[in-house]
Amino acid sequence: MTRDYLCSADYDAAKMMELFDLAAAIKALAKRRRRLSALKGYTAALVFQKPSLRTRVTFDIGMRQLGGDAIFLGPSEISLGARESIHDIAKNLERWVDIIIARVFEQTSLEHFAAASAPPVINALSNDEHPCQAMADLFTLYEKGVKFEKTRFAFIGDGNNVCASLMIAGASLGMDVRVATPEGYEPSAAVIEKARSLARESCGGLLVTNDPRQAVSCASAVYTDTWASMHTEHEAQERRPLFTPFQVNPALLKGAEPDAVIMHCLPAHRGEEITDEVMDCKNSIVFDQAENRLHMQKAIILDCLGAVEEARREITG
Repeated sequence: MTRDYLCSADYDAAKMMELFDLAAAIKALAKRRRRLSALKGYTAALVFQKPSLRTRVTFDIGMRQLGGDAIFLGPSEISLGARESIHDIAKNLERWVDIIIARVFEQTSLEHFAAASAPPVINALSNDEHPCQAMADLFTLYEKGVKFEKTRFAFIGDGNNVCASLMIAGASLGMDVRVATPEGYEPSAAVIEKARSLARESCGGLLVTNDPRQAVSCASAVYTDTWASMHTEHEAQERRPLFTPFQVNPALLKGAEPDAVIMHCLPAHRGEEITDEVMDCKNSIVFDQAENRLHMQKAIILDCLGAVEEARREITG
């Protein structure tokens, strides 16, 4: 059975752990230069309103490493809601492709795609959430042997789409999630409420604060992101003085666990949200996260297309 993956809440803790196991097996296979054929004959449409390096490359290569194909449709080829309605675009694509992977501005665009399209839809980033990034990040912790229950995870910076997805997914897994943002840049009330509810169910924790030292205190994972995301880049200048006290640097990390891992979803603005010394330190797993976008997204694609069991048979066969 096929399914959409539009937001982090679409996967509960059990499903996430199942897909982490699958991604680990897929990654081990890839390291031996072995590819799967579970999606032979399948084609993905990569519908992108925003520029991309990691997301475009990993979804494109991921489909090919699963035996399928991908076609990229950027803003010059397809203008959502301008040249043609999302409904009509979806109705065209469903006649040609098997899955739609969309990187868009508005979350409602994904919802419109999913409502109109028979093939499943994956959120490859919206202004509200970046669930595939969060899954890759948490998979990276999983493969490092981190036990999610009560692991203190600190997110420092803007309460943006990546932050929202990490809060929801991390709370589902029972993590003690701590978010520090400047005043006025907190995650939305709806995201906080959802994450808090999930944390109660999982016996995890959630703290949202304006004090980065409080968030980092005794943390075993410290995560940051750019201070101005794609849809807020015009605010970069005015944000800089507000966010400077939230820079992840050696002084801030003194409050974290000595072996705390350093995380960033990239692209990084070195010298702003993170210093070179921290970005390149021995505890940095930033580029492991980037690598794992490929393998985690392959697992998500297989799940959305209902092809997990076929892939497992290939892996063990």
